[in-house]
Amino acid sequence: MMISAAAHRSRRPKPCGRFAAAGLSVIAMLTPFSPATGTAEAEPDCPSVQMIFARGTFEQPGVGATGQAFVDAVSDRLGGKSMDVYAANYPASLDFKHAAEGIVDVRNKVQSIATTCPSTKIVLGGYSQGAAVVGYTLEDTIPVDYELPTGITGPMPAAMADHIAAVALFGTPGAGFMDLFQRNAPPIIIGNPYLARTIQLCETGDPVCSPGGRDRAAHSAYKDNGMAVEAAEFAVGALTRTPTA
Repeated sequence: MMISAAAHRSRRPKPCGRFAAAGLSVIAMLTPFSPATGTAEAEPDCPSVQMIFARGTFEQPGVGATGQAFVDAVSDRLGGKSMDVYAANYPASLDFKHAAEGIVDVRNKVQSIATTCPSTKIVLGGYSQGAAVVGYTLEDTIPVDYELPTGITGPMPAAMADHIAAVALFGTPGAGFMDLFQRNAPPIIIGNPYLARTIQLCETGDPVCSPGGRDRAAHSAYKDNGMAVEAAEFAVGALTRTPTA
């Protein structure tokens, strides 16, 4: 879907923990790379910005409600630049082992865009389980003794960091929340190359991302509470500062 279309201030951003692809199998209530062909000279249909967003658990295929609010807010601030929106293809269900499919899909899309549209700037986003999917995608180390899911052999190639301008995560699951469902689950950490380009937003009382949170409604508030706009302003600011790869 092609559509035409700032400072980093997160409200209650949550610190990241250790990302490991195998850990996605523990997330609850979060609700094969084929090299693309093409060259930089053949970019007439390449967008200025590629948005990749992973929806939350039980949301229908697409970017979900929080994702749509974020997409709209970014689009409104692009000043006429083109943006393509891609929804991560994964079940977003309680069958957690399939969340790894989202990691593979996001990785493949990033690498495909970097190959076919090297001048396009990528914005990644995710909500709830989708935030975990994106976070695992951006890990830069794999914990020892973790068996990686099929399709993942290690961290995403370091060169991809040059193409990713911004990352926005909403309601990222905290280590304490994940540990409720499986002990010793790896905590969540964004890889060093992406830290400065990432904003994480957690609504007060959200039990998924806020330790001790008890307000389930808070986890569904991101589309309406102004945080989608806040994240969009951060992302557009990052797009402005990031040189073309």
